[in-house]
Amino acid sequence: MPKTKRPRRSEPSSASSSPYAITSRSAPSSSTSNNEGTASLKSAGTNLIAPNTSLGQHFLKNPAVVTAIVAKAGLKPTDSILEIGPGTGNMTVPLLQQSKSVVAIEYDTRMVREVLKRVEGTSEERKLKVIQGDAIKTRFPFFDVCVANVPYQISSALVFKLLSHRPMFRCAVMMLQEEFALRLTARPGEALYCRLTVNTQLLAKVDQLMKVGRNNFRPPPKVESRVVRIELRNPPPPVNFTEWDGMIRLLFNRKNKTLRSVLMTKPTIKMLDENMRTQRALNGASMNTENKTVSVCVVLIHNMSIRSNCISCARCHHTLISIILMCSCHIINATNKRRIK
Repeated sequence: MPKTKRPRRSEPSSASSSPYAITSRSAPSSSTSNNEGTASLKSAGTNLIAPNTSLGQHFLKNPAVVTAIVAKAGLKPTDSILEIGPGTGNMTVPLLQQSKSVVAIEYDTRMVREVLKRVEGTSEERKLKVIQGDAIKTRFPFFDVCVANVPYQISSALVFKLLSHRPMFRCAVMMLQEEFALRLTARPGEALYCRLTVNTQLLAKVDQLMKVGRNNFRPPPKVESRVVRIELRNPPPPVNFTEWDGMIRLLFNRKNKTLRSVLMTKPTIKMLDENMRTQRALNGASMNTENKTVSVCVVLIHNMSIRSNCISCARCHHTLISIILMCSCHIINATNKRRIK
């Protein structure tokens, strides 16, 4: 039997004639608002500056950690602050609020624009100066306190640049990789005790302030972090740091050996003898007592049976450097400043 088509029901002529007319009109407006909300969230996510991981950028996103670091820096209203690696300016703003001025050194030009944008049109704008460049190669201005959250691959170079900076500053508060930070405060005999430890503790006092988990950064790094406080020793120790570092470099090449084993090798004795002759010739000293000098130095070194990783900076290192320098057996060649590798 053939099917008969039913006649279609006529559409209502007005919106008031059917209750479904309201639903059909309100649904598109609801979906439109949801689409707008999603679009706004996407645009907000897009506006976040993506960190350049090739430069080692990890932005500190936890405001509680930022507040704690600024508090532990012990800032005064008259302080001039040097901030290395301001990033997006999360720490720059509270530093400006608690100090006289801030000089920020940033390598990434995108971050330079972002930091300046954060303070644009505010009372802190005139207190901020941003220098675009490499912190290792840039000459530091005068400052009272340094606050740094830098890529971990330049930590060692930056620490030694701060240790040699003059005039002296009050302190430096730095975010460092956890293992590197623990090396700065290691004690003699510990596994982390190394050349970096000896040189840093000779010139400064280092305190561990706080541990910072990797989830406090965007994106999270692969290692944990620590905040340390570095205070230079004032006055500095009366040591020729070039000679000192040459000796420490030599000793820690084989840090599990005794000092006698390290220093009594033929290449080391030959190097000390050549450097002593060069130094005496430059100073016009007599060469008649050189054999006696070397013999005294060799006898004193021969009696040292302490291992390099057990040396106490206050005792054995001072004794050893005194022996070598007083005997004019210089670690550094005076003619070309060549260090023993």
